Amino acid sequence: MVLEVNSLPALERALQTLEESFSQMPAFEQETDLDGIASVLQDVALRMQDNYPYAHPLYAGQMLKPPHPVARLAYMLAMWVNPNNHALDGGRASSEMEKEAVAAIAAMYGWKDRHLGHLTSGGTMANLEALWIAGNLHAGKKVLASSQAHYTHSRISAVLKLPFESVACDQQGRLDITDLRTKLERGDVGTVVATLGTTGAGAVDPLPEILSLREEFEFRIHVDAAYGGYFLLADNLGSDSRASFDCIDRVDSIVVDPHKHGLQPYGCGCILFRDPAVGRIYDHDSPYTYFSSDELHLGEISLECSRAGASAVALWATQRLLPMTRDGEFAQGLSKCRAAALELHRRLRADDDQLTVFEPELDIVIWAPGGRRGSEISRRSSTVFDKAAEKNLHLALVKLPADLLRSYWPDVGFDEETVTCLRSCLMKPEHEGWLDEIWRILKDIS
Repeated sequence: MVLEVNSLPALERALQTLEESFSQMPAFEQETDLDGIASVLQDVALRMQDNYPYAHPLYAGQMLKPPHPVARLAYMLAMWVNPNNHALDGGRASSEMEKEAVAAIAAMYGWKDRHLGHLTSGGTMANLEALWIAGNLHAGKKVLASSQAHYTHSRISAVLKLPFESVACDQQGRLDITDLRTKLERGDVGTVVATLGTTGAGAVDPLPEILSLREEFEFRIHVDAAYGGYFLLADNLGSDSRASFDCIDRVDSIVVDPHKHGLQPYGCGCILFRDPAVGRIYDHDSPYTYFSSDELHLGEISLECSRAGASAVALWATQRLLPMTRDGEFAQGLSKCRAAALELHRRLRADDDQLTVFEPELDIVIWAPGGRRGSEISRRSSTVFDKAAEKNLHLALVKLPADLLRSYWPDVGFDEETVTCLRSCLMKPEHEGWLDEIWRILKDIS
């Protein structure tokens, strides 16, 4: 089976325990059309068959990592209450669980005693809050991010009416420090976004060098680690990536998405600030909402209002089962993902029929079938993508600038500005054990 269902009896037992908390209430039974529900659910199941097999190790395409069973069950359990973590009135228990879960993530980054943060609906909203705070502290100043950074940074800057400029990348898809210095010397920069794990190539920007430039130029550093943030715990990073993760505690804000490598259902993002004093920028008054407690309501430090408390419950439960320690099962899973990526890259590099680029920094591998011209390589990549899917191996495609590829493929004639390449996100620990089958299929269609 592809879909895990053995854990469902645990949900029924937990529901019985949850029901006990309402034993003092007068008897009440909600009318339920069981036949109608069953019929509609079958319709839903039939419609949902139109999906890729995201949970299977032969799905190695986009960033779609299945939630851990405990996260899935805890989320469903919470939905029988349906808490709203905007105010304590809407979710006392789930709000407390959110604070504990976020504090655990902050501690992972070295912010154990002092931080401000909360969950969001995803990385886009989390990055919006980070740049909104930055814009308030450096009004009208420019936001810089690499050309391989997520497109949301330029889009968010436009929404916030902050000037934005891209910084060139080096030959490994990382922010180019020389170009960054050139742009900083103009004196109009308020924030630099460092991406620790670009979504296109998995590149890790050189954070130590960015921190050094902050000593010379005054700007905030925001780390977008939505995809790569949990790799801090992996034990097999390269030296450059390790150096960047090891100094992450010195930045001003961090975004990480538990719904990527944190084993959570969509949508669950997290925004963290090193200085809790930025909370003053959120200040607002809502007496009809915040009236049940003198404690901090999460809605007082969030741009979003209503938020699913179930996300916090699921995250808390996952962290309870799989603590975020460097010697634990959770960290070992991340190391297996990178090991799988390194091995696939090694096999591709040794194959004369394949073209490779830089070694994976995290768990994303990029390559292409050989060809004499860029346009031919793009066509062949698309063909391999389709043929692999026919054999139940699901990959992804990515367009990379010709300027980035020239040094890796000196014999290729680049007749277009970009080249379509194959891309694989080996986000499941199980990918390591399925690599022989993945390789067999690739060789069959090459």
